[in-house]
Amino acid sequence: MSTPPDENAAYHELARIFSARRKDNNVLEIEILPPGLGPLLQDGNSVGLTKKYLVQAFVTARRIFFDASNEPFYFSDASGHEDERKAPQNESLLQKRRDGLLNASEIILLFDCEHLTACSWRKRRLAALSQRAGLADAGYTHREMLTRELDTEMSLLTTYICSPLHRHTKSPTLYNHRLWVLRQMLSDSSGRLTRREDDRGTVSNQKVLKKELSVVLRSGELHPKNYYGFTYLRQLLDILSGSDEDQEGASARLAALIIPEVLDWCLAHPSDISGWMFTLRLLDWVRDEETRTDCIDRVLRFALNVGWEGESIWTFVNLATKMTGVGASTKAQCRTPSNALANLPLSEVRAADGWKACLERARAVWVAGQQADQRHV
Repeated sequence: MSTPPDENAAYHELARIFSARRKDNNVLEIEILPPGLGPLLQDGNSVGLTKKYLVQAFVTARRIFFDASNEPFYFSDASGHEDERKAPQNESLLQKRRDGLLNASEIILLFDCEHLTACSWRKRRLAALSQRAGLADAGYTHREMLTRELDTEMSLLTTYICSPLHRHTKSPTLYNHRLWVLRQMLSDSSGRLTRREDDRGTVSNQKVLKKELSVVLRSGELHPKNYYGFTYLRQLLDILSGSDEDQEGASARLAALIIPEVLDWCLAHPSDISGWMFTLRLLDWVRDEETRTDCIDRVLRFALNVGWEGESIWTFVNLATKMTGVGASTKAQCRTPSNALANLPLSEVRAADGWKACLERARAVWVAGQQADQRHV
């Protein structure tokens, strides 16, 4: 007589994968597979599963999550601390239930990235750990546990945001949760944001910004026009610069730090208007005429060389050249390798009425270049 299939097999297999991920603090790449390739494939940190398999795991995870969270132990008191008097006396059983809730909430969020109940439970759990670590009598173990748990939460969110999933890469719930977790990581025991340095004296805010930028740019590749991702970076810049006494100067320095990388990404994805609008915000933060002019010059060279006629780049050029000071004191030129596309004065572009007028000016340059090439033939 054959053994009946385990209805919870999908949940247990995904729970095993997520438990192993937490242990090593790895970032997974999770992908939904077509029905014929499943139900589950794993190669190192790459995981593929079918939609049906994920639904099966979600049904079990949801039942486990709500059954466990209704027990008295899993409620917090007014101060955010778990009530240990109601906790089971068996520590191994307690840890098993905690792991079960963690696994269940992670599978729920894998299925539905906007599941506010699961996300709020994870936030409340971390907040309770943070308050305990901030107590005067809290030892090194509590603070070390908090640091580890926050790092693990960030790697989980990176798994969701940077995986080729349909909604996760552009999820407002996940980005808001990530910003909240990052605030906890950047704050001291009293909850005040601090300006930190590493062992070599380098301001670590720059490292935080560069790391988060790589996450958002990756998510932007997976989901074009990712306004939630770039909005997250805007908020992050405000937070990082807010911990400095010279907030305006800090914003300018941090913005200048990432402009080259952001511009490289925009030129590699020229039709993505969300990236161009974020670059425009960075230029507004920098408030340096030379930086703005060099940036616009590079964009114009690219657009002229490839014959770009899309709205995104010319909207950026039109708005960027209208910023105070750009082209006012110098007539910067866009120089290209071709004599036919030799000059496009920024002052003329600035005077243009809208992005379509900028494009018409570029087309005039292209026509002049073609005529010049014909005369040299």
